[in-house]
Amino acid sequence: MPAGGLDDEGLADLVAFAEGLADAAAEATLRHFRRLESVEDKAGGHGYDPVTAADREAETVIRQRIKAAYPDHGILGEEHGRETGSSAYTWVIDPIDGTRSFITGVPLWGTLIALNAGARPILGVMDQPYLGERFVGSPLGAWMVERGGARTKLVTRRCGALSSAVLMCTDPAMFGHTDERVAFDTLRATARLTRYSADCYGYCMLARGLVDLVVEADLKPYDIQALLPIIEAAGGVVTNWRGGAADQGGQVIAAGDPAVHAAALAVLAGAAR
Repeated sequence: MPAGGLDDEGLADLVAFAEGLADAAAEATLRHFRRLESVEDKAGGHGYDPVTAADREAETVIRQRIKAAYPDHGILGEEHGRETGSSAYTWVIDPIDGTRSFITGVPLWGTLIALNAGARPILGVMDQPYLGERFVGSPLGAWMVERGGARTKLVTRRCGALSSAVLMCTDPAMFGHTDERVAFDTLRATARLTRYSADCYGYCMLARGLVDLVVEADLKPYDIQALLPIIEAAGGVVTNWRGGAADQGGQVIAAGDPAVHAAALAVLAGAAR
């Protein structure tokens, strides 16, 4: 069985259901994109953490559909917290990963949907409805689905040296400790090219074979769990900065090539927490 005690047919059914969740969420997010009337700050005076009606509405509709179809499954979402289920399965949701991009009209945000089977996520969907791009991963494979239904198999690219790597990070300000920032700056100085502000979209470009490394810190489980099955099924590697499991977030390194992952890990290990 491929994952979570499921056969291929059972897993395919859940992947299709997750894609249906993304369709439902898209109705809510697109209704507000570039038409927002207000943005709230949920940081409570500590920095800036925006949230919109689109975030909340999208998560609400996802939760409603999960409860109707799989009432025994748990749910963990950024906006409405955790609901424990009676089975081993938990849906992990970020209705809009990249809310800063969303509120500034930049289409590099996405809806993240993962199904965790108890030990780790077994499927993931990242949906960017404005661009009409969806990235899907599970033990059945990884693919990008474009508007109109065209499907492209996702395969990471080979990159054996940091000096040849394209590196991405959402925001270097996330490295809140001096040793983290020094380690990242060392990596950035070695890489061929560094780009910022892509959120979940950067990880999907890694799975697409256009980016070699994504290095971040201070992530939450709902920021990364949907992306793990996509990158891994495309041939990439995702770990924390110690080389362990990344599903709980924190310091994360994703790489398309195991060799460049190992090289980057050697740079970052001294700042691992």
